[in-house]
Amino acid sequence: MSVPVVSVTMPCRDCADTVGRALDSVLGQSLREFEVVAVDDGSTDQTAAILTDYARRDARVRVVRAEHGGVAMAANRAMVLARGRYIARMDADDEMLPDRLAAQAALLDERPDIGLAGCRIRFGGSRKRCAGYARYVDWTNTLLDHDAISLNRFVEFPVPNPSIMCRRALVERHGPYRDGDFPEDYELLLRWLEAGVRMAKVDAELMVWNDPPTRLSRTHPRYRVDAFYRVKAKYLAHWLARHNPRHPEVHILGSGRTTRKRADMLLDHGVQFAAYYDVDPRKIGNVVGGIEVRDRDTVPPPGEAFCLPYVASRGAREDIAEFLHSRGYVLGRDFVPVA
Repeated sequence: MSVPVVSVTMPCRDCADTVGRALDSVLGQSLREFEVVAVDDGSTDQTAAILTDYARRDARVRVVRAEHGGVAMAANRAMVLARGRYIARMDADDEMLPDRLAAQAALLDERPDIGLAGCRIRFGGSRKRCAGYARYVDWTNTLLDHDAISLNRFVEFPVPNPSIMCRRALVERHGPYRDGDFPEDYELLLRWLEAGVRMAKVDAELMVWNDPPTRLSRTHPRYRVDAFYRVKAKYLAHWLARHNPRHPEVHILGSGRTTRKRADMLLDHGVQFAAYYDVDPRKIGNVVGGIEVRDRDTVPPPGEAFCLPYVASRGAREDIAEFLHSRGYVLGRDFVPVA
């Protein structure tokens, strides 16, 4: 086969129940000049046999067998073997809609300034049983241009990993996934954004993101909440050093126990807290760890403070952003949201 436009990289591990549907969705793409590089990460079920059967029937499917080394290893091995100009990530329990590869490749063709393309995604789980995941999907679907993705990177993962397509040169320049006690996909996105990679999404649903109970983000320790916050704090501290004119001092909006526990991770990176701010009169005036809790209305005017709205409860982040905007604060200049 001639050099493909897109290499679809798919790490696989004990996914016999879903990998066939995933591959069928790839092979049904409207863009035909692609390859699939499927790395079997030491599966113990029928995954390897299913992959081998697909490779026998379609030469665009390439299968690599590997000893179990984890998802980062398998994904990186697939990228090393990829020959396409663009690399698309695919998980073995998700499904592409027919125009995904064509639409994302077209965005990268038309926008040389964009290095990584995502898309809007369709939630494939139960919105009743998995309401948190569904809300997360809805939120990511509102972040379409580079500024929205960049300025919301410390709230949550703004471009779901299975929806990503990037230029192969970026992997060579900025490095692939890193293995460690942290979510490797979120770390890569934060690292690439820090390096100046511009990102955008196709404004269309191009894939179905399923939410099975065996999804790694539900079962593996590297995807626990505290692991997300550790890697988030590291890159947020880097960002503040570059963008906060009053660095290392920040003002924390929110003073609950959860907020303090997560914000405190910044202290290990040399960030200093001037004050906490709250709307609960029972908390105002308290001193926590030597830091005063103040009435939110006393937040300094823009230019005299850099604020981190460190809240995760539904609606609270939007309320604080509206409050800061009413005081003349500008997103990215005077504050950046965290959750």
